[in-house]
This record gives sequence, structure tokens and C-alpha cells, in this order.
Amino acid sequence: MQTVLDGMLFDGITAVDVATPRYRARILDRPGVGSGPTVVLVHGNVSSSLFFQPLMLALPPEVRAVAIDLRGFGGSEAKPVDATRGLRDFSDDVASVLDEMATGAVHLVGWSMGAGVVLQLLLDRRDLVLSVTLESPVSPYGFGGTALDGTVLNGGAGSGGGGANPDFVRALQEQDRGDGPTSPRTVYRTAYVAHPEGIEHEDVWVESMLTTTTGVDNYPGDATTVDAWPGFGPGGRGVLNTMTPDHLDLTAIVDIADKPPILWIRGEQDAIVSDASYFDLNTLGSAGIVPGWPGADVAPSQPMVAQTRNVLDEYARRAGWYRELALPETGHSPHLEQQDAFVEALLAVVRSDPR
Repeated sequence: MQTVLDGMLFDGITAVDVATPRYRARILDRPGVGSGPTVVLVHGNVSSSLFFQPLMLALPPEVRAVAIDLRGFGGSEAKPVDATRGLRDFSDDVASVLDEMATGAVHLVGWSMGAGVVLQLLLDRRDLVLSVTLESPVSPYGFGGTALDGTVLNGGAGSGGGGANPDFVRALQEQDRGDGPTSPRTVYRTAYVAHPEGIEHEDVWVESMLTTTTGVDNYPGDATTVDAWPGFGPGGRGVLNTMTPDHLDLTAIVDIADKPPILWIRGEQDAIVSDASYFDLNTLGSAGIVPGWPGADVAPSQPMVAQTRNVLDEYARRAGWYRELALPETGHSPHLEQQDAFVEALLAVVRSDPR
């Protein structure tokens, strides 16, 4: 199926539709030479596989690079997302694509929400995983509403579909390509990267963001009314609710018997995933941006980075291996911002088991 997105493809990359029993997936493929390893890339929220094209082309010729559009993003089918399954609608979709393509075990790279998707795939389909690279990952406890040890605070109040900026959702719906304060372009410049002036192909990244399917069954999802501040809580439908603490818990990776190596790459200036993220309603409350905040003893910022580190430390204590690579002057998209360092670290894992 030809789409306007095909005009956004870089030379050397092809777009292919893969029909699976679960959904019709659009994938981007950069074939490898010979029988080398396959790296499978899974994008995050409000994005698509288009974001991975520079990385795909930067990998050496022997590596096959495949990027999969999740349901409701890119050129893939926009099916509803059942958030009560956590990220399993997405991870089961990825597994169905790999099964249909008969790839066997692959090296998985997940960005942001996509990092949670590949960890869920690791839990459910260990047979498909050779290694895992987590880029700017969502916390193993989800996004919003938890303490350092994963304890759910106030029933997860402030997390889920109700936390999306309605003006940003409207900009997605209206295919806004301008640079207004809540446009996708401005969100890209202020949240996705730390220094946008140094990165090429901005129009492609904006088009990628604009592929996001909006609504209660997709992005952002629905919400419930709760007594605790800020007055809304997790719903059961749509993208943001897949990552609420009542639906997502990926900490069982520490119990896997045969643990693959995990590479964790993050930017030190990440505006989305941090220990004081401005995409966390509790952080916004503490800064006075959202009124009525009840205080840090009731609604503290979620320590997302510390949570990930604690879980991965436990993974290592139980006979696993991981490496944390924190890149300075880098935001939420290290594969765009620090491509050489990203490729070097990824290939070290792909080409040999570092354990």
C-alpha cells in the first residue's frame, strides 16, 4: 500500500506491508549483506519507524535493520489498543511480524515507549530475543504515579490518557506543521532533542509524529475521574494508559532464567524520561504549572531513571548483564543526537556477548 510516507524514505530503505493475524504492519527494511545479524527497531509514542532511518543506514552492511510501525502509528493499521494488557497489544504485534517474517531471534532496540514494548516481548517471547537495547526507556513501573520502589501512589492519579495536552492532541488531529507552542514541531524541538539546530530532516520527523492516530482507542486514550489530585486517573483504552502503573510492570525481567545482555542508552538532558520529568503531572504540580499540588510527601515526581537503574542492577545481581551509557548534551533521541556513540555501543552488543 503506497502512502505519502513513502516520499519520506531515505535512499537504501524500502517500506513493506506485512500481513499478520493481528494487524497489517508497515515495516522499513535496510537489507544486510550475507547472513549477518538482524536488528529490529521499535519506536516510541507519537513517532514512527521513519525516525530510525539515519541509524539504519549507519549500521554496517552485514547488519539487516528492520523498523516496525506499531498499530496506530506510521503506515500500520490503526487498531484499538487495549490498555488493560499493558504494552502487550504492541509487543504481541511485534512478535507477530517477526513470526511472519521468520526472522528467528533478533537484536531488539526499543525507544521510549518502545523500550517497554521490547521488554514485554522479552518476558513473553524469550525465543525471539538475542539482546535488548533500551533507548530513553519508560520506567519498568510505567509512566507516572509511583515511588522509587514502584509503590503506586494515589491509585496512579495523574497518569494515563488524561495527562495529554488537549491542544497538542488537536494539533495532531489537524495535521499542524507549524511552530506554534503546542505543535508537533515545537514538541520535537523542545522535548525530543536537546539541540534541534544540529539535526537534519526535521520535516521528516514532524511527518512521523503526525502519523499518530488520535482518539480514546489510540492516542491518548481515555481517563477516569478520581478524588486524588489532579482529579483524573488511568483509563482502560488507548496508548497512554498502557503505561500506567496499574497496567504495566516489567520488573519480572529479573526472574528470567536465561538473561540476554541489555544495553541502556540515555541522554543526560532528556526532557521526557528523567527523575523530574516535565511530562510527569507531579513535577508540573511542584513547579506551580498545574495548580493544587498536594506536596512531595503525597505526589512526588517519579524517579524514572533511578527506577530503571534499580531494576537493571537487580537484573545484573541475578546473573544478567547490562551497561548504562549516559550521553551529555543529549535529549530523548540519542540515536539522532549522538549517532556514532549509539552505533558503537549497539554493535558491541550485537557482535559479541559482553558477558
